[in-house]
Amino acid sequence: MALQVAIVGGGIGGLAAGLFLREANVDVTIYEQASALDEVGAGIIVPPNMVRPLHRLGLAGQLAEFAVRLEHSWEFRRWQNGAVIATTSMQEAERLYGAPCYVAHRADLRAFLHRALPPDILRLGHQCVGVQQKQGEVELQFRTRAGAETCVRPDVVIGADGIHSLIRDAVVLKNEPRFSGLCAFRCMVPAENAPEIARRPVQTLWLGPGRHFVHYPVSGGRLINIVAMAPAGEWRTESWTAEGRISDLLREFETWDERVRQLILSATETKRWALYDRTPIETWTRGRITLLGDAAHAMLPFLAQGAAQAIEDAAALGESLRSANQTSIGAALMLYEATRRPRANSILLGSRGREIRNHLPDGPEQQQRDAELAVGDPLRQSAWLYAQ
Repeated sequence: MALQVAIVGGGIGGLAAGLFLREANVDVTIYEQASALDEVGAGIIVPPNMVRPLHRLGLAGQLAEFAVRLEHSWEFRRWQNGAVIATTSMQEAERLYGAPCYVAHRADLRAFLHRALPPDILRLGHQCVGVQQKQGEVELQFRTRAGAETCVRPDVVIGADGIHSLIRDAVVLKNEPRFSGLCAFRCMVPAENAPEIARRPVQTLWLGPGRHFVHYPVSGGRLINIVAMAPAGEWRTESWTAEGRISDLLREFETWDERVRQLILSATETKRWALYDRTPIETWTRGRITLLGDAAHAMLPFLAQGAAQAIEDAAALGESLRSANQTSIGAALMLYEATRRPRANSILLGSRGREIRNHLPDGPEQQQRDAELAVGDPLRQSAWLYAQ
C-alpha cells in the first residue's frame, strides 16, 4: 500500500514536492491555507539547478511558455550613470550546467506547477492549526475556510509552510529570525510603460552606496520585475503582501541614474518586505515529520536560490521516499535530510554578507570590487550553485 503523505503549504516547494512524490508512487495531499492561488510574490530567478529537476518530471520544456530565458547577459551597472561595470553572457549556461537560466513571475511558476498536478491533490482553504506526534503516529488539525475543524492522520507530514512555519515548531525549538537591516521593495511594471533598458532579456543589477536595484522581464516579457534593496529604517514587516509606498522607494534612489528613477515612476504600487533569515537548524526531521523549503532553510535573496533549493529538496524527498514503507519511514526521512541539509545550509550561510560587497560606498574598495567584476566570470564562479 502506498504511503500517505500530507504536505502543509501549497507554495512552490509544496507543489513541487507533490509532483516528485507522485512520480515516486507516493499518495500525496497538499493542504494550503489560502482559498485561491493568487498572484502573490514577484519575480524569481529559475537557475540551471532548478531547471534540471523539472526536466526529470518532463516539465522544463514548458518553462518558455511564461518565463524569459536569459540568453544574452547578466550585467552590473554603476548607480550614478548606468556605466556597465561587467557583463556576462548566459549563452554558455546550458553547456556548463546542463540547463539554461530563466526569469519568471513567481505566480506563473506556482500556477505552472499546480496545473501539472491532478486537481484533487490540492486542498485549498485548509489552515493548519496544530500538529501532534505520539506513539509513532502523527495528526494534523485544520480549520477550513467555512470555519469547520478537521484532522488527518497521514503516514508522513512535510512542512512546506514557509518562513513562519507552524510545522517547524513541532520539529525544533523556536527558530528566531535574524534581521539583516535591509528591506526589499518589489514592483511589477507593464513592459510598455518601462524604459527600453528594462525590456531586454537581461538581469540587470545596479550597484550603489548602501543599496542595489535589480530588474528583468517576466511573464513572457509582458511585465518588468523590480527588486530594490535598501536600508529598512523602522520597517520590520516580513510579508510578501505588505504594502509599501512608491514615494519611499523613489526617495531611496532619488540621486540614481534617470533610468532607474523612470522605472520606479512607471510603477503604480510596491510591496515592501523586511529581510530576515533563520540560523541553520540542527535537524529537519522528528519521527514522521520533516521540513522543506523556507520552513527548513529560510535564506536571504542575494544568491537567488530560495526557490531553487526548495525544488532540490522536493526532488531529494521523492527519491528518499520512493521505496519506503511503514517500517522505514524514519530512515527514509533521515536520508533526505542527510542529502539536503549540508548543501542548503551552506547556501543559506553563503547568502549572508553579500549585501556588504554590493553596497560599498564610492571609493577604493568599490573601485577594486568593480575591477574584479570586470575581469571575473560570474557564470563559472557560480558552479558551486548551478552544477550540483
